[in-house]
Amino acid sequence: MPLHLTVSHLLRQLQDLDPSLPIRLAINPDFPFAHYVGTEVVVRDGKAFIAEDGQEDYLPTPVSDALVWA
Repeated sequence: MPLHLTVSHLLRQLQDLDPSLPIRLAINPDFPFAHYVGTEVVVRDGKAFIAEDGQEDYLPTPVSDALVWA
């Protein structure tokens, strides 16, 4: 995995997933929560920005484990 995620790398990771699958951001290994991903993409200064759009709930333990956060 590259140090800085690129659009190409993200597309490769997502291309075989069910297009209707919801996406969440896993935030903060010390206080793990799942956050909604915003729907707008803003490109500025050679970077694409996708906003976080609110907190859903605690991150499920199996996800923390898979991310090696536990």
